[in-house]
Amino acid sequence: MTAGPVIVTDIARADAAIIDALAAFGSATVHEAMGRIGYAGPRIRPLQQGTAIAGSAVTVLAAPGDNLMVHVAIEQAQPGDVIVVVPVTDSPYGFIGDLMATQMQVRGVRGYVTSGGVRDTAELRGMGFPVWTAHVSAQGTVKDTAGSVNVPVLLHDVRVCAGDIVVADDDGVTVVPRARAAVTLEAAQARVAREAANRERYRAGEISMDLNNLRPVIADLGVHVVAQAEFEAEDV
Repeated sequence: MTAGPVIVTDIARADAAIIDALAAFGSATVHEAMGRIGYAGPRIRPLQQGTAIAGSAVTVLAAPGDNLMVHVAIEQAQPGDVIVVVPVTDSPYGFIGDLMATQMQVRGVRGYVTSGGVRDTAELRGMGFPVWTAHVSAQGTVKDTAGSVNVPVLLHDVRVCAGDIVVADDDGVTVVPRARAAVTLEAAQARVAREAANRERYRAGEISMDLNNLRPVIADLGVHVVAQAEFEAEDV
């Protein structure tokens, strides 16, 4: 294994049809379908609303306040990719703005995800380039420090490897390991089918306490059910 900073090329990607299908299900459903894992947390929020994407991760491990390796990642990116940038420490700098995003957009990059920061947010929204970020900052970066591209990174607590599937929308970002792409799609399809059936039952007047058999759960937890008059009498 190569020691030190590295640029990994020719990464493997999941089947494009599976990636596109996962985008339609969204980050929350995919997170639940995988067993409530893969969600990158509430700090990483969308700059825009109403956008849902999925794509193969091109990962960047960057020095704080330095976007040199983001330029490298743009060169490595292919149409349908999502660039994921993780500074080695919390770094609320504007790692990219509209000029970097223009390059990505021309190369067919579907979006940008970072635990760092971005700038030129109005311009990014105006050009329709989707971004999910932990910070918004006018403070720019330098291009002085080596980092790595297409190595495993930790997007908060979620491990992201090159070629993993990034699913992102208004609810946040969920990462699907490339090897689990097909099984996750099947689980998401099954979950949506169950939810559709339940939705019809709710529309017919049923409630989740009955549909999910929650009354025994409440009882097992020791929660008492008493009438208001009895409750107030005990409180006298």
